[in-house]
Amino acid sequence: MASVTEPRTEHAGLRRSLGFRDLVVYGLLFIAPMAPVGVFGTLDATSHGAVALVYLVATVAMAFTAFSYAQMVRVAPQAGSVFTYARKGLGEGPGLIAGWMAMLDYLLIPAVAYLFSGIAMNALVPEVSRWVWTALAVVVTTLLNLWGVRAAARVGFAVLAMEIVVLLVFVVAAVTVLVRDGAQRGWLSPLTGDGSLGFSTAAVLGAVSVAVLSYLGFDAIASFAEEVTGGSAKVARAVLFCLGVTGVLFIAQTYLAALLSPVTSAELAADPVQQGPAFYNAVEASVGFWLHDLVAISKAIGAAFAALAGQAAAGRLLFAMARERRLPRLLARTSDGTPRPALLVAATVTLVAAVWAARRDDGLDHLVSVVDVGALVAFTLLHASVVGWFVVRRAEGRPVWWKHLVAPVLGAAVTVAVIVEASWTAQVVGAVWLAVGLGLLVVQRGRRDAGRGPDTGTGPGPGPGDGPGTGPGGGTGSGPGFRPGPGSGTGSSAATRTDTGPGA
Repeated sequence: MASVTEPRTEHAGLRRSLGFRDLVVYGLLFIAPMAPVGVFGTLDATSHGAVALVYLVATVAMAFTAFSYAQMVRVAPQAGSVFTYARKGLGEGPGLIAGWMAMLDYLLIPAVAYLFSGIAMNALVPEVSRWVWTALAVVVTTLLNLWGVRAAARVGFAVLAMEIVVLLVFVVAAVTVLVRDGAQRGWLSPLTGDGSLGFSTAAVLGAVSVAVLSYLGFDAIASFAEEVTGGSAKVARAVLFCLGVTGVLFIAQTYLAALLSPVTSAELAADPVQQGPAFYNAVEASVGFWLHDLVAISKAIGAAFAALAGQAAAGRLLFAMARERRLPRLLARTSDGTPRPALLVAATVTLVAAVWAARRDDGLDHLVSVVDVGALVAFTLLHASVVGWFVVRRAEGRPVWWKHLVAPVLGAAVTVAVIVEASWTAQVVGAVWLAVGLGLLVVQRGRRDAGRGPDTGTGPGPGPGDGPGTGPGGGTGSGPGFRPGPGSGTGSSAATRTDTGPGA
């Protein structure tokens, strides 16, 4: 009987130590409060000068996705995020695909952030190669994540506070210049266009398809659902709050930057080389070089800690998928409530990708071109999960149609439209990654079906949770209990049970 009651490390739960503030810190860190800085020029040129309107529309568009996360985190408050939600709403197969597609971005978005940090630090200290700065950023933030989620949240809060202070300095300086010297463009031009190319709804929507990528990362909050104190409602509030705050910050800074810009959107469109540094050029021309350097330093440090939040979310996703036997079981191990093997694997993949890109002149272009499709496909499956759980299965009783059908359908329409507008490279990489995931699903189903029979398991089958059961003898129960049951956790033998539903 001792073997049945001993706790086993690979199934130990995550430690509940995060509060509402910690969740918001992780979300804002991953997104980065000044995320529009790098794409301001591109969006200004594409939207014909209506860059603030672009972010207003993008915030509303992404609100549908945030709302779907808020619905599903209450249904399945677990670490797997969209992987868990798709399993609940659509079934095992779509769950695996959702997690697999999200994994692509959870591993590559931090690589892009680390590379941004390395490039910025190399510009400030050119004697040190950018790949060295990039690798150093990976090592430092990985050590913080291994230290524990609470410790990383404390350091992250300090970095986020620094980013907010820099943003406030920019706002005060910009307002001071505008009051003293006036605006370079019309006061309403960031919302209506600067007139150099004429207002175009199609141009604004085309820019929105790029702007929504600035919000990637707020969904990482849901990955910490098993580590928050106070229940899933706190996670849902944090997701919505984080999106609202970033929307206000993005609209405010792009509005002010557009008013300060010494060049028109038509000039930016005619000279794409100016688009990348357009924000910095506007700041330097109107306020001074000191603010240019301050923003650059903030972006260098902030990018590294955006990657910290992304790496933490990636580790939780790998952990959750391994716990459900979709990835090697080693990744489901925890130590002191921290999924260290999963974090180390995520860090290794990210390190290789970031350093490889840092050593190439076109490395950043390669990474940036492929980081969005995975998350967008996962978001689409998230919206489908809301419809599947609340409308098709009616698992919560009679659905509220605007909340459980209209909102997720609109959200899916947005994400599909952005996928269609994505670069050809991103679509090809996404399709290849999807094909690999489908192959993995076929192999795993084949193994499960081959193991079916009256005596395929050597131990008791699953409990009321979602996952397969493992008995003391190491066999896997593959009978009817494999399908989702009333619980929302991983059902297994008494030695390893981590259900969070009624079967807990």
